[in-house]
Amino acid sequence: MKKNVFFWIIAIIITTVISYLQVVTGPTYPKSGSTIFQGKQITYKFLRSYSTNSDCPVILQVPDSTIKATLLWKRYKTKDERERIVMTLYKDTIVDDEFSDRMQKSGYFFYAKLPKQPPAGKLEYYIRIETNQSEKNIPEEGPVIIRFKGDVPAFYLILHIIVIFASFIVGIRTGLECFNKEPKYKKFVFWTLGLLFLGGFIFGPIIQKFAFGEYWTGFPLGFDLTDNKILISFIGWVVAAISLYRSKKPGRWIIGAVILMIVVFLIPHSLLGSELDWNKVG
Repeated sequence: MKKNVFFWIIAIIITTVISYLQVVTGPTYPKSGSTIFQGKQITYKFLRSYSTNSDCPVILQVPDSTIKATLLWKRYKTKDERERIVMTLYKDTIVDDEFSDRMQKSGYFFYAKLPKQPPAGKLEYYIRIETNQSEKNIPEEGPVIIRFKGDVPAFYLILHIIVIFASFIVGIRTGLECFNKEPKYKKFVFWTLGLLFLGGFIFGPIIQKFAFGEYWTGFPLGFDLTDNKILISFIGWVVAAISLYRSKKPGRWIIGAVILMIVVFLIPHSLLGSELDWNKVG
């Protein structure tokens, strides 16, 4: 296998792994798990991101019909009283396409819906299950936080993902170029810069506008880490590009830009993302 092809394969593998870790560790990835209640297993899957266009479904699998369940929720970071919704019990019935048929065809489950919220609006919620003998909150570690977002046209979303993914692949490939005897950094550096600019500063703000009503919520306008990650990584590559003309050993700056890119992209996706201030809504 030619070294060049090998480098591209390595870059794709590294990018895929980091992208996966970034998503599954993020605060909008569904929270799934199970717990034991009175010697029986309870399985749950709580959504942490949902569309502003409809109420968010909540489902809880239970072993039998002797259990009662109540959904409790309130607006995040407010002193609101918790709202209570008595959940409906179903058995082997498809009630919502958001969840797999297997989840809804595997016996008993409770079902209810959280009311839809404005873009970037967050709710905290949990389920209380009980029998005549005892009760338990699920998840046990505390309420789940869900953020609502506007629907983003698939065209822009797909382009954004492809271009950002490509920028990371090319960025990693740029770093691997240092293993060549006569590295040719220039074309890789500027391709990385171009892709990062297109994905992060063109398509990114468009998606942000559709989802949360603002084009940019990173520095200096806010603290959105998703925006700031792009900004930090882009600055790193700008420095790397300058080093091509100002430094006798640009490889060091390029490796620095690659490491910086990996570090910032390892930060969970949507961490410290756009958040509606309920005090301004009333």
